[in-house]
Amino acid sequence: MEEIIKQFKERQEICDLLTRYAYSLDDRDWARLATCFTPDAVAVYGEDLGMQTGYKTIEETCRTALAPLDASQHMVSNFVVDINGDTAHTRCYLQAQHTKLGTPGGDNFTIAGEYRDEIVRTPDGWRIKKRELIFLWQEGNPEVIAS
Repeated sequence: MEEIIKQFKERQEICDLLTRYAYSLDDRDWARLATCFTPDAVAVYGEDLGMQTGYKTIEETCRTALAPLDASQHMVSNFVVDINGDTAHTRCYLQAQHTKLGTPGGDNFTIAGEYRDEIVRTPDGWRIKKRELIFLWQEGNPEVIAS
């Protein structure tokens, strides 16, 4: 029974990490976002942005993408968590709404996809070591995120 409770707790900590990432983006809370990644993390946010290496580069990419927007809402769900010792592999769905008021052609752009992550246990808790965004569909005006 203790092992089941431990596994449930670890799984919940990892799901909380993935959710904390989403809230950090929408709140533009970069200090909180830093608690989601290892310093040497790698992120691939689709083909357009390419591979981002190191937390500082990941943060700068997120800041640049979100700064021009009036609002964003990143929602994550359908968590699949496979824990093996101090490493976990996860998948979760993403829908990200982006809003920039006054954009010719419409104020909203939605991206849907899946995050695939490698997560590691650190002395400070679980952290994302590698994140890959797989785009599934989009809707709305892509000009919202073009600037």
